[in-house]
Amino acid sequence: MSARDFVEKDYYAALGVPKEAPAAEVKKSYRKLAAELHPDRNPGGEERFKEVSEAYDVLSDPTKRKEYDEARALFGSGGLRGAGPGGFDPGDLFGQTRAGGFSDVFSGLFGNGRGRHAPRKGPDIEAAITLSFADAFQGVTVPLRLATRGACSTCRGSGSAPGTSAATCTACQGLGVISRNQGSFSFAEPCRSCRGAGKVVTDPCPGCHGSGEQTRDRTITARVPAGVADGQKIRLKGKGSPGEAGALAGDLIVAVGVTAHPVFGRKGSHLTLALPVTFTEAALGANIGVPTPDGTVTLKVPAGTRSGRTFRVKGKGFPAKTGVGDLLVTVEVEVPHELSPEERAALESYASVSKHDPRQHLKEVVL
Repeated sequence: MSARDFVEKDYYAALGVPKEAPAAEVKKSYRKLAAELHPDRNPGGEERFKEVSEAYDVLSDPTKRKEYDEARALFGSGGLRGAGPGGFDPGDLFGQTRAGGFSDVFSGLFGNGRGRHAPRKGPDIEAAITLSFADAFQGVTVPLRLATRGACSTCRGSGSAPGTSAATCTACQGLGVISRNQGSFSFAEPCRSCRGAGKVVTDPCPGCHGSGEQTRDRTITARVPAGVADGQKIRLKGKGSPGEAGALAGDLIVAVGVTAHPVFGRKGSHLTLALPVTFTEAALGANIGVPTPDGTVTLKVPAGTRSGRTFRVKGKGFPAKTGVGDLLVTVEVEVPHELSPEERAALESYASVSKHDPRQHLKEVVL
């Protein structure tokens, strides 16, 4: 069975099943036709029996069936019939009649194609930095010292000693790929001898031992934008390792850590702050100075404020793409650990006249 058969023969029609037929239907149809067309029962049906058997051999194998469907989709169902003298040769369509025949078409479509691989983009590299809470809030430019692989300064990336050059790979004849057969197709894969380069270094460079690369230390400056969060990663395009033979460099991925602040917390783009207040401030109300990243603002705490209530101060949070977050201030009523005699007497006097019962709702609970 050749690659040409995959394009020119309609195996679904041969078995009388639709293209989307499940494996069970394909098998059932084959058994019925095979029984009818078997040479022992039908001496004149040898060719038809062979056609049905060939179709079942392909459609019953999931891998072959997938390859067949892909080939038919690419070249059209039966659209290339008539090849031969005076007809149409599908190899002519791709200029392959002199160089390997029709199967080479599939090498380019399903494999890596003929010829050497294109220079690869440089790999990405990673770095980590730790910022203070203030730097994360404001944004900062930091120097980063990196160790990356780059072209050897002695051979300029060729891998060969100065004054010499690499030889053509004998395994792939300089193509960089080697063809292999798999099922009905011929696939191409990178040559293992030259790793797809098409050439082999015979006299290695003393500086890089033939690899064409050296590890170099370099320092770059990276701008960390205002509002960066702890654990966030920043991608800097083209700041990674250099690519092969002038190809694009990879990216630098910077993992950012942010140290905790002794007073402020963070919730997305919002700053958070726990504000301790006294019982009298919460009960009578008060105007209290509250710190923000750019100065102090006055927060009005209304009379009767309960512990745990949160107030929002607009525009005093972290910078973000959608704007600036807010400062979320949560009131925490503090109870003194020790009381002076005067404080105790005042509270006892208050307790004797207070009619407020915070547990009234518990007295009405019925199980």
